[in-house]
Amino acid sequence: MHIAALHQPSQVQLNQQGNLKHFLTIEGLSRESLTKILDTAQSFLDDNNNLINRPLLEGLTVMNLFFENSTRTRTTFEAAAKRLSANVLNIDIARSSTSKGETLRDTLWNLEAMAADIFVVRHSSSGAAHFIAKDICPKVAIINAGDGRHAHPTQAMLDMLTIRRETKKPFEQLSVAIIGDIKHSRVARSDVAALQTLGCKDIRVIAPNTLLPVGFDEYGDHVRLFNQMDAGVTDCDVIIALRIQNERIDSPALASQSEFYKMYGLNKERLALAKPDCIVMHPGPMNRGVEIDSSIADGDQSVILKQVTNGIAVRMAVLALAMQGQLQEQGLIDVIAL
Repeated sequence: MHIAALHQPSQVQLNQQGNLKHFLTIEGLSRESLTKILDTAQSFLDDNNNLINRPLLEGLTVMNLFFENSTRTRTTFEAAAKRLSANVLNIDIARSSTSKGETLRDTLWNLEAMAADIFVVRHSSSGAAHFIAKDICPKVAIINAGDGRHAHPTQAMLDMLTIRRETKKPFEQLSVAIIGDIKHSRVARSDVAALQTLGCKDIRVIAPNTLLPVGFDEYGDHVRLFNQMDAGVTDCDVIIALRIQNERIDSPALASQSEFYKMYGLNKERLALAKPDCIVMHPGPMNRGVEIDSSIADGDQSVILKQVTNGIAVRMAVLALAMQGQLQEQGLIDVIAL
């Protein structure tokens, strides 16, 4: 049993043919579905890791609705949509009519009436994207760009693409360590679910007890908890350091940031315990000197900037696949062309 099995498969995000029409969460998706996303993303990268433009969304409109701050996610979604030749609108939520008391439902219905084809949604409430896809705008392709502590599925998939491209090993042969603020991290939750679904047999979660979610021991046989950093990273193929999410911590969970770095910060000595070809990842934004030392973030084993490039390819794939799934659901196309 793994984390994806703790939840009912989300039929909301699949059309009648079993293809994506929304992308809301990793949980409930098959290995084949995740591999299809990875293979499609790979098709948008050439042999030199340059992105390939394809006019798959020409004439369609993508609206970015970010109710929380974002740099990488919002910008890479915009870049992805433009590389697919879509029209892109970034809605300034802080200056929208929601500040005048308009409900989320009315805001979205009005935007849908403006001929929106895809909504990319980030929201502070867990389940917001699912609610929109199921109850408000089911005929608009909804892409979850992060909802509260729940899920960040495109980040997980860009992490999986980076792991696949950089380690060049099957997921079944990998040891992956995830370090830091597991309790508040939607990235950790989605990464664990994706790794389990893709067959990883050694997932190590490294954190103090104060930064672990309740019920962590239910995550599955292939997920192991380490409170000691050195033991957790020994002989790892992949290390994913997570940001300390101070904005979501509602009670004292850390003695101090310097104390966290002393116990759980990734430095040269700890990286040396991993395999010599271990890759280092971070979803960003980084707190240098807290989660990770600058010498590691900027070092030869870091693939952090490659994650950003891979993020555009993954988001191109998700946008294109979800839109084609919607068109298929509505009887406008017969088969998915990707």
